[in-house]
Amino acid sequence: MSQSTVLITGANRGIGLKFAEEYLKLGWHVIATCRDPSHASKLNQLAKDFGSLEIYLLDVSNTDQIHELADALKNKPIDVLINNAGIHRSCTLGSIDKQAWLESFATNSIAPYEVTINLLDNILQGSLKKIISITSKMGSIDDNTSGGSYIYRSSKTALNSIMRSLEHDLGHQGIATLTLHPGWVRTDMGGMGAWINVDESVAGMMKQIEKLNLSNAGRYVDYAGKKINW
Repeated sequence: MSQSTVLITGANRGIGLKFAEEYLKLGWHVIATCRDPSHASKLNQLAKDFGSLEIYLLDVSNTDQIHELADALKNKPIDVLINNAGIHRSCTLGSIDKQAWLESFATNSIAPYEVTINLLDNILQGSLKKIISITSKMGSIDDNTSGGSYIYRSSKTALNSIMRSLEHDLGHQGIATLTLHPGWVRTDMGGMGAWINVDESVAGMMKQIEKLNLSNAGRYVDYAGKKINW
């Protein structure tokens, strides 16, 4: 049986790094991207420990770099794409930082779409054909009971909408999509007061990714498989 391949964006720390480590342990070929490979010490150590890790430069908000990555990976099958890279920008009622808002949409909403479209041929060549985007429960309109966090919430709501459209547009090509909330995780982004650790979050998400197929595609769930209303 041929080795499965996963591509993970934002793989130099936190959830992305843990995804890379765990898929390597399972014997997968891992393509990891980050904004500054030369300073991604933990990711580079994984490359030394495992022979099946490739590291590529990618700032997901940079369209030229997405095109360069697609060119570098031309004709390489990708079984699972995990759009993990993201940023957290926020604002409260009455404050406006348009640049931060635009940066959030570029990274959290537009980039997963651009990465997906530019790597679509690779995914179609893969045997598993799965596209996953790491979102947040804060992107759920139904779950917004507290207000605030206008920038982050809206960027993740947009991502959820994009994934819903991709479900309809790509399903007939045999591609299964999944929109995943990792939980409130103790990372640089989530903070040390979060509820669960990276190990628990990634282990749960990998189970959801493994279960993903065309018959259950298009869901919006958390790391434990609990359905989240859009």
